[in-house]
Amino acid sequence: MNLKFKKPSKETQLAMSKVAIGEDNQDYHQLAEEKLANATGHHYAKLLGSGNAAILSVMNSIDGAILIPDQGAWNGFKQMAKFLNKDIITVKTDHGLIDIDGLDQSISQSSDEGIIDLDDENKRSALFLTSFAAYTAEQDIEEIGKLLHKDNILLVEDASGAIGDSEGKLANGKYSDIIIGSTGSPKIVNVEDGGFITTNDNSLFDKSNLLLKTNKASNITACGIYNELDFAEENLKETIDVCLYLKESIEEKTNFNVFHTDKRGINVIMEAEDSKSLSYKLRQEFVLDRHGMITKCPNYNRLREKAVALEIKNLDISCLSDDNLDEMIRILKKFDKQ
Repeated sequence: MNLKFKKPSKETQLAMSKVAIGEDNQDYHQLAEEKLANATGHHYAKLLGSGNAAILSVMNSIDGAILIPDQGAWNGFKQMAKFLNKDIITVKTDHGLIDIDGLDQSISQSSDEGIIDLDDENKRSALFLTSFAAYTAEQDIEEIGKLLHKDNILLVEDASGAIGDSEGKLANGKYSDIIIGSTGSPKIVNVEDGGFITTNDNSLFDKSNLLLKTNKASNITACGIYNELDFAEENLKETIDVCLYLKESIEEKTNFNVFHTDKRGINVIMEAEDSKSLSYKLRQEFVLDRHGMITKCPNYNRLREKAVALEIKNLDISCLSDDNLDEMIRILKKFDKQ
């Protein structure tokens, strides 16, 4: 089984190298920002040196409380909220998926306790979540946005794994007030480093102007993002299709139970009573060039369950062949009773 870690396209690598050696002196920041804003349907965009820089800049601009899922998101949300001394509200989920009724109850309770002020336009709170819960199941971004906006709360979507969604359900500025993301490896827009913010509210950038200047992306990264956006839709669709196939096949052909079998995602998470042992064995079988594609759970960034995640998102789409997928199933079947 020949598995390869995801890399930028050859076209993107060539374009970035030309900027790096001075053959191309074009300033790509504005070009990439316009392309990003067009991709999400927002009016404004900013490029930064990392996804964490994007999160920090946005969170710094939020005057109210920060809401985060109880699992299946990014642990940087909580870490940065603590660093900025923000009030934090943890929202219960169904294995990472936001439950609308539960979210509504969390908002009401926090309002009663004075943590969230639903009436003060100058102190709006925000829910930070990832497009895919644990990378394995898409959030109902439209419905979540409707509820939050009813209560004057912002929706901040980390679309690192969902930019270029052909169905328009994720990374869509119609639903999310702010869209952030990483373009580091191995994301959908994959240029080894970098991050972004898009929004319709330009005042967001004014509030974090110093952070944005300090963490501005290099022109090499801007060039990479500008070029790699052309491949985002194909990369995402192929990864989603493969994960849906694997989820169904694992359920049918092995004894493993798969989380969120019917949901679109870019990884596959299976229950495993001895997740430590299984993850070790699978790392010996699923070999990438100096990189990994196995995550052991419990893990806040994935699920707080005994489980193992197959990070299909880490794989270059060139190696997502039928033969490789069938070999993955064969290997899993070998371990499903151990």
